[in-house]
Amino acid sequence: MVEMEGRKAEAMSPGEATKSGARPADPHGLLKHSREFLDFFWDIAKPQQETRLEATEKLLEYLRSRPEGSEMKYALKRLIAGLGMGRETARPCYSLALAQLLQSFEDIPLCSILQQIQEKHDLQKVKKAMMRPALFANLFGVLALFQSGRLVKDSEALMKSVKLLQVLAQHHNHLQEQPQKALVDILSEVPEAMWQEVLPKVLKADLNSVLGSPEHLELFLLAQQKVPAKLEKLMGSVNLFSDENIPRLVTVLKMAATSVKKERKLPAVALDLLRLALQENKFPKFWNEVVEQGLLKKQFWPASYLCFRLLGASLPLLSKKQLQLVMRGDLIRHYGEHMVTAKFPSQFKFAPEMNEYVGTFLEGCRDDPEKQLAVVVAFTSITNQGLPVVPTFWRVVRFLSAPALKGYVTWLRDMFLQPDLDSLVDFSTSNQKKAQDASIHGPERAVFRLRKWIILRLVSIVDSLHLEKEEALIEEVARFCFFHSFFETKKPTSQIPETEQRFSFPVEGRAREVVSSAFFSLLQTLSTQFRQASEQNQDKQPWTYRLVQFADMLLNHSRNVTPLTPFTTQQRQAWNRMLQTLEELEARSSEAKAKATAFQHLLLLVGIHLFKSPTESCDLLGDIQTCMKKSLGEKTRRTRSKATNPQEPPWVEVLVEILLALLAQPSHLIRQVARSVFSHICSHLTPRALQLILDVLNPEQSPDEDDSVVITDDSERQPEGEEDKSSESEGKNSESEESSGEESDEEDRDGDVDPGFRQQLMAVLQAGQALVSRTPGRLSLRACARGPGCSLASVPQGGVDDEDDEELGDEAMMALDQNLASLFAEQKLRIQARRDEKNKLQKEKVLRRDFQIRVLDLIEVLVTKQPENPLVLELLEPLLKIIRCSMRTSSTKQEQDLLHKTARIFTHHLCRSRHYCRDVGNCMDTLYTQVERLVQQAAHQADSSVALYYFNASLYLLRVLKGNTADRSICKTQKKAKAGAKPSTKPKGAEVAQATSCLDLNLVTPIYSSALSSFLTKRNSPLTVPMFLSLFSRHPMLCKSLLPIVVQHVTGQRRPRHQAQACLLLQKALPIRELRLCFEDPEWEQLIGQILAKVTENLRALGEAQTKSEHLKERSSLELLNTLFRIINHEKLTVDLTAVRAVLQSQQQNLQHRVQQGEHSTGSSRLYDLYWQAMKILGVQRPKSEKKDAKEVLSATQSPVSMKRKKKGFLPETKKRKKRKSEVTTQEDAQPAATGGDQPPSTGKKRKRKRAKVTAQAQVNGTPPAKSPATKSQTPEPPAKTPKLQKKSQKLSQMNGMPAAKSPATKSLASEPPAKTPKLQKKSQKLSQVNGVTPVSPTEPASEKQYQKELPQKGVSGKLPQSALPQKKARLRLSLASRSPSLLQSGAKKKRAQLRKARKP
Repeated sequence: MVEMEGRKAEAMSPGEATKSGARPADPHGLLKHSREFLDFFWDIAKPQQETRLEATEKLLEYLRSRPEGSEMKYALKRLIAGLGMGRETARPCYSLALAQLLQSFEDIPLCSILQQIQEKHDLQKVKKAMMRPALFANLFGVLALFQSGRLVKDSEALMKSVKLLQVLAQHHNHLQEQPQKALVDILSEVPEAMWQEVLPKVLKADLNSVLGSPEHLELFLLAQQKVPAKLEKLMGSVNLFSDENIPRLVTVLKMAATSVKKERKLPAVALDLLRLALQENKFPKFWNEVVEQGLLKKQFWPASYLCFRLLGASLPLLSKKQLQLVMRGDLIRHYGEHMVTAKFPSQFKFAPEMNEYVGTFLEGCRDDPEKQLAVVVAFTSITNQGLPVVPTFWRVVRFLSAPALKGYVTWLRDMFLQPDLDSLVDFSTSNQKKAQDASIHGPERAVFRLRKWIILRLVSIVDSLHLEKEEALIEEVARFCFFHSFFETKKPTSQIPETEQRFSFPVEGRAREVVSSAFFSLLQTLSTQFRQASEQNQDKQPWTYRLVQFADMLLNHSRNVTPLTPFTTQQRQAWNRMLQTLEELEARSSEAKAKATAFQHLLLLVGIHLFKSPTESCDLLGDIQTCMKKSLGEKTRRTRSKATNPQEPPWVEVLVEILLALLAQPSHLIRQVARSVFSHICSHLTPRALQLILDVLNPEQSPDEDDSVVITDDSERQPEGEEDKSSESEGKNSESEESSGEESDEEDRDGDVDPGFRQQLMAVLQAGQALVSRTPGRLSLRACARGPGCSLASVPQGGVDDEDDEELGDEAMMALDQNLASLFAEQKLRIQARRDEKNKLQKEKVLRRDFQIRVLDLIEVLVTKQPENPLVLELLEPLLKIIRCSMRTSSTKQEQDLLHKTARIFTHHLCRSRHYCRDVGNCMDTLYTQVERLVQQAAHQADSSVALYYFNASLYLLRVLKGNTADRSICKTQKKAKAGAKPSTKPKGAEVAQATSCLDLNLVTPIYSSALSSFLTKRNSPLTVPMFLSLFSRHPMLCKSLLPIVVQHVTGQRRPRHQAQACLLLQKALPIRELRLCFEDPEWEQLIGQILAKVTENLRALGEAQTKSEHLKERSSLELLNTLFRIINHEKLTVDLTAVRAVLQSQQQNLQHRVQQGEHSTGSSRLYDLYWQAMKILGVQRPKSEKKDAKEVLSATQSPVSMKRKKKGFLPETKKRKKRKSEVTTQEDAQPAATGGDQPPSTGKKRKRKRAKVTAQAQVNGTPPAKSPATKSQTPEPPAKTPKLQKKSQKLSQMNGMPAAKSPATKSLASEPPAKTPKLQKKSQKLSQVNGVTPVSPTEPASEKQYQKELPQKGVSGKLPQSALPQKKARLRLSLASRSPSLLQSGAKKKRAQLRKARKP
């Protein structure tokens, strides 16, 4: 209400108040203030924070400039009134503005402001409906005084504010605990001297009231901090942690937890209690009895979250001894159980909040590494059956200092070697306790889970470390992982610290596999970090090389250390040769350093894999060293290398096979190294080496054909890796597997039974005399094959006679059941074997697709690094084959990934590359054959998307041929031939470029001409218009050769859809600038004339379309015609347009009739717009039509039944306005003009009153009056009268009974197009009498006006009818005027603007 009163008062100006008869008095003084000043208060209440702050600052600046004026008084009243606004979001805004105002103007007494607040929002006088806003107004008023910073300095205002808050605290239903919280906030800032006076009034000397609510308890704790002596004098000695008060403390803390349930924060009273307990040395009692035995026993999640937050906030306050107490109690177990069970997205997870608490603590106590280590170790010791609940990538370790981090790594290493399960805070969930099994959940399982987590934790620590600062720690972790992956200790020695580490629990084989996989993950991280740091420091050796040296040292200490898989003599020799090769690579010059580094990475990686798979790696090492020596020994770059020994394959092929074998392993590190090595050897690639890669990618090759590469999957080696999951999920997985197995069994049983099993079943039944063939309903083998326990009882009725059932004895029945059970058991085993085989094949297919995706890396490297290599041309068809096959079977994720990667390489790295092969050599004939093959394959595809890839591949080959220059001899002969053939003409730029390139149009044109003919004749062709447009834009000379085929298909006995496509091709191809440069002027003009004649022939049937394709043909023909007109006007060509104009004018009636009838309204309206665009270029203006006329025509053609239905909502005849007699006569006179042509007569319903102002010179056919000689003779060219006089004379002539439509000059034209309505005739008459032309329709689209200029004098205008010449200047003026935006407006201004423009000379 206050807001509305302010609005009304502000909105009323002095003039309005006087006129409205309001009282002259201005009680608010608003009339003295400016509009700018009043707007400040509106902006203060807006929700945008920037607007509020800006308005507050401007208000303060305004008031500082006028400190003595009436604005200050009004501002205070307005802000105080705004405290009680109905909008809840506006109250804090006014409160903040009031606080800023009081802070800026300290001379304003706070007591007066508080009194004004209480008077404005009096709680005793306010109505019940306004009680809530009044309460909040008082509360926000006190908060404004407090936020100003002056309240704690003014004792009188402070006491009044405290009293007011105490009164407000009684209205708990509206304000809840807000007054008490405000009181605590205010008193926390009050100095001790003022506490002496305030304390007796805010705190009662009663412990029951203190422990009654969190706010009173917080006041007590605050007073104990500020004035303990005064508090003790008031209440005596109080022990909050006595046995009597602890239950009440628990209740108060539970209330506090409930109050902050939505805010999710720690109540201040809980932290104050914790500080008080620490101060009084009663922390153990507080923690055990209040927190763990009190709040946790409530089974109330808000109380549990309060305990978790109290734990996180107490970390900086506790000592090491107190940390041990906290981190080994029931609370920490409860926290761990919460982390394990809170897995669903809808559940609240406290772990991120606890991570913030721990991270803040670790960051704040970097000077105390022991305390840091104690906290991190304590959280790591929370385990669920041996598995720590914190993740292996726990990121808070980045805040650890160097000594603390080193101590943490040492603790992890010692716990891995000698797991101390008793030192862990282990727990089990309720579901795990129910499914407890001593044989499964023993200490061995807990030790394995703990060791697996520790090794992954060590690897993730290395991921987050800085390479240079923590190099010693990284090396320690890497040596630890490598040693325990592949070696074991025989005898400890001080030279190898790892040998002095003893295991309390023996390491199992699966634990070794986990450590091995973690080591290779660590190796990948180290290799990546080395590549990033190698640019800064070139002297450092890679981490892989350091580990190889460490491995060589271990192999040399055979007395102390032994490998888990001992080396054979051959393997040890391969190892020694590898070390020797590495030394030779180190001595290489800087020129071959990059290639040597790549080979070094490969050699080191395979060398370390010698410990994992000795047999395979031993063979690879020898081949790699041989290839390396040959590669580094070559000085020249060759694309095709020849081996000295004809029986020995080239080294590149051997190295490619090695890379393929390495890529078969699912290792990201190997994948990176293979890419790096291949990028250095791809310049030496041979066709045979490339074919090795393409054979792997061939989708049509059977998996059994290529056994040289064995694809491996590391997931099979760790079947027990899923043991980290809880038993609940394991139970669910087992149940789902069983249910899915049962479903698949049912599906297999429901399938057709194989004939062999059917015969065996019949034999068993006949042997047991259970098969009866005399009844029509014989035994159903499918019904009997329902399960292994199928007996005669499951046989349908009619299958076995009752007599036969009685004749069989018990022994025979048992024998028959036993035979059937064994038979079905065998069948079930066979079905399971088939299912296993199917799953195996499916898994092999998935692995093969993953392998192909990895091998595509090599293709991507080749295309990126060597785009000018001739071997790139051999990649086109294999990549297209992958795309074609993947599009047919892209159902799985692997298939989609393979398709997307192949398409990306083909499109972005190959076809769109800036560089391509510049030396085709002697393979030009092969390229032409390949182009023909690609175009034919594109035309035979079933999918247009696949055909697009094939067509783009042919365009890429054309680009290669065009970019390669021909031999000089060939160029000379071509020049001589051209000079002899055309000595007078000079070749243009495109022809010169064509003459110097290898692209032979005589060979290429037949290829694309056949494809174009197929596209324009075949019913379902995969080729599309954008394909040929891309061809035309890239190769204009080829487009010049193909244009006659397109022109030929515009007309004739062809499908309308193909004719429409031909028109679309011409429409898009003719504006290409490069194509125009290929034509001489006479040739171009002749081509335009031919196309125009073809389009004219199509337009003779305009408006007669019945099918969708025919409509498309008409629209495409008109679009092509408009394009031709734009080209003719733009280039000023001399083309005869008489025939086109005659054809278009003859079809006007059909088009207008279709639009009025509403047939295919969208297509017809578009066709109509295109038609009038063409007619406008020819000088014929579009007639203006109203939507009303179309409705009247529709109503005239409707049946009487529909008329009756539509008349339902009309006014009765007695309610209609009667028409005047003069109007009736004028309408009768205008009736012949309105119903001229083929239009149906009007029904006379819903007709507006119209005054007939049409003369005989009115335009009834949409053409200018100057076009008709008869009309021209009657109408003088210069205007004899002004428009107003013409209008008046026109009215008089019509009222005197002299209708101009009866003149013989206009009669001859009345039969051509349909007439206009009188309203349109009036508008057109005004302009036609002045200019002699009809106005331009404002509804014509402006997008088609790019080339729509007037026909030049030396061009088309020379061929136009002579009657159009005298009006050319007037039409030009009007066309320029019609393009102004004023015609898009309506009203008298538009008419006057048109007349003024028309009168200008």
